[in-house]
Amino acid sequence: MDSRETIKGFYERNAHNQNLISVITPGVGHFNVFSRDYCSSITPYSRRDYYKISLIIGKGKLHYADKWIYVDRPALLFSNPVIPYSWEADNDDQKGFFCLFTDQFLHAGSHLGMLPDSPLFKIGGTPIFFVNESQQQIISDIFIKMMIEIQSDYLHKYDMLRAYLHLLIHETMKMNPAENFEPYQNASQRVASLFMELLERQFPIDSPDRFLKLKSPVDYAESLSIHVNSLNRSVKEITGKTTSQQIISRIIQEAHALLKHTDWNIVEIAYALGFEEPSYFTNYFKKQTGMTPNAVRVTIV
Repeated sequence: MDSRETIKGFYERNAHNQNLISVITPGVGHFNVFSRDYCSSITPYSRRDYYKISLIIGKGKLHYADKWIYVDRPALLFSNPVIPYSWEADNDDQKGFFCLFTDQFLHAGSHLGMLPDSPLFKIGGTPIFFVNESQQQIISDIFIKMMIEIQSDYLHKYDMLRAYLHLLIHETMKMNPAENFEPYQNASQRVASLFMELLERQFPIDSPDRFLKLKSPVDYAESLSIHVNSLNRSVKEITGKTTSQQIISRIIQEAHALLKHTDWNIVEIAYALGFEEPSYFTNYFKKQTGMTPNAVRVTIV
């Protein structure tokens, strides 16, 4: 698993493609927009340090976190710097658009909340939204306006692009039922949500030298500045599982991802996940899954 890809890394990775040209965005942050006609059929599985919105018209597999989904019809993909992802095209007929930008660009001069709080980019959410024909037309029109505007010599074109980006996000939020984005109803829901978000932020482990910092319910309670009993009660009430069960489940998910997407040996994976001895990790993994890490890696290969 590679380290997080930067904006500069994105352009370097696509240096062979003359259609993906870097632009200097004046002011705060960075923004650019492209057609998907010239994209690579496979993108590396990694995190990025930028946000990306893609209108995917073409079939393929989206791998994100420890999951994957088959995209067989037009869809919008919202990727954020926290969750790793990769795209594996099923055929050469790939159309659509994508834009990449930083949080600073979108919120320059804006009073909107930050992107991690947006339901479209929320940690633990589903990053893919399938669209119908009329929705596809609305979104395509916005991307086309972006592509025209970024080539213009209008003095305030980046303000226009920022406005189009806001419009794109709001149009997508309108497409999804409001009940999917309900606000917190009580204190337990808020605590459980904060815990789940903090849990997700510990992952992915993208380097053997980066170790899991929060390992126990007490660690999470201290980070959230609440008593561990309060945390346990809230998590159990809202999710139906104990705090420990949630932590164990997420560690096992990450272990599967590391076994699948990296060539790290079992010792490196064990230490990265916070185990002092590789044998502890092997026993822990086998107890939860019924298989050893080596057996899982063999089946993946």
